[in-house]
Amino acid sequence: MKRYIITSFIAVASTITPHLCMAQVSAQNLIVIDTIYANDTKNVAMFFPEPIRQGITGSDNFIFTYNREKEQYFGLLQAKPGKESNLLIVNRDGSIFSYIVRYKAQLSKFNYFIPKSSSIGNEKPIMNDTISVAIAESKIDNRNYYYQKFSSYLIERKQRFGRNKKRTEGIVLSVENIVFDTEELYFVIEIKNNSTLDYDLNFLKLSIETRQKGKRKSLQRLYQEPIYIHNLPSKIAESETVRFVYVLPKFSLSNDRRAILELNEKDGERSIELKISHRNINNPN
Repeated sequence: MKRYIITSFIAVASTITPHLCMAQVSAQNLIVIDTIYANDTKNVAMFFPEPIRQGITGSDNFIFTYNREKEQYFGLLQAKPGKESNLLIVNRDGSIFSYIVRYKAQLSKFNYFIPKSSSIGNEKPIMNDTISVAIAESKIDNRNYYYQKFSSYLIERKQRFGRNKKRTEGIVLSVENIVFDTEELYFVIEIKNNSTLDYDLNFLKLSIETRQKGKRKSLQRLYQEPIYIHNLPSKIAESETVRFVYVLPKFSLSNDRRAILELNEKDGERSIELKISHRNINNPN
């Protein structure tokens, strides 16, 4: 690993006698930032002294994956060609680790065992209400940043999930993938406009539909509010295909329920309702 070393010096002047003065210079605050190399054909494993709670890269061409559902001690790094970036890791005990990450076509090292001494610090404790609010806001910003990064990764990944597709008058609505991560479900949605007219989006809603049994069968829908929406367009031009992500709190469905994805055209009649089986919701990627 290549090392970047930043050393700060503090000059301390002290008077020994009225006729003698010495300047003492000492090196303090030694900070070592290691460089991790990765590529897109091999997995580079990083093993930490405590389970990983959070891992964030600074650029889309670097992906750090780890078990977000059950905390584990290792994560995997992959990279695509591009500029160098950084990787920030937070362990379960609050220890913080920071690295420079670079793409390298040929790798000589595939496993990194990170000692506790490599930590650059620890999360600050909450001291008062002001700091508590600031930390809460910071967590929200970090969570939205994570939603953005993971949604971009899912769109680029182009993983397919079953056959959830509906079309009308040249407009094709499909759910390409459903992914569970931490406490959220990520719905990767695609809209194709194969018509000769632009499609102005009025709304796209995801609801839970309950089918009531008995002599008088009825349907009841409950709208599900997304906690994050990534790259939702307002217009789909003719012959254009768009992909975006809806992030919702994790939920499951009984066999008498299903999800309904409703696409509505502004000032038009090309609206679509796509039914998603409870099996797809309960068994995401």
